[in-house]
Amino acid sequence: MKTGSPMLKRSFDFFVALILLIALAPLLALLAVVVRWKLGRPVLFAQLRPGLRGAAFHFYKFRTMSGARDAAGELLPDAARLTPVGQLMRKFSLDELPQLLNVLKGDMSLVGPRPLLMEYLPLYSERQARRHEVRPGITGWAQVNGRNALDWDERFEYDLWYVDHRSFWLDLRIIALTVWRVLRPQGISQPGQATMSKFTGSQRGGKN
Repeated sequence: MKTGSPMLKRSFDFFVALILLIALAPLLALLAVVVRWKLGRPVLFAQLRPGLRGAAFHFYKFRTMSGARDAAGELLPDAARLTPVGQLMRKFSLDELPQLLNVLKGDMSLVGPRPLLMEYLPLYSERQARRHEVRPGITGWAQVNGRNALDWDERFEYDLWYVDHRSFWLDLRIIALTVWRVLRPQGISQPGQATMSKFTGSQRGGKN
């Protein structure tokens, strides 16, 4: 059952994000220098992602991949472009820290379904699309229950469970579990993938 005030959640998100940005400023500066040194510009990866009710916003991460291309000028697969520094940053979720800016702006929440790609919007079933009833999050129920090791349908089921059961106390539980998962990283990627395979539609069928 959904409990808690949206105003309380937004206020909590804003002040925690602000405090973390101030406290982590030296680390953010160091990571920016490392990315600039190893990967060049731009330091931040910015991409349009769907947020609350599917509205597009600019999503930020530290770059973890090179711009390596094949002989035809096409970008190499993600797994081939992921650098050792990028792997380390992803292992401990350091590349996600710039999303605190998204939280501060109100594009994202600390906790919620992860923002995916704009191109996935028309592929969702009616039920799966309910994940956009809330702001996307830096972490979420799916992230603390398997992260990228889950298949797409499992991931969506966790997202929808969160949408139907969200509360301030559940958010606190997810944040605590996230800290534990970061300290003991697992489920960072699916076998043979840099993160997850591409979503091409429901794997188990149905529009319910």
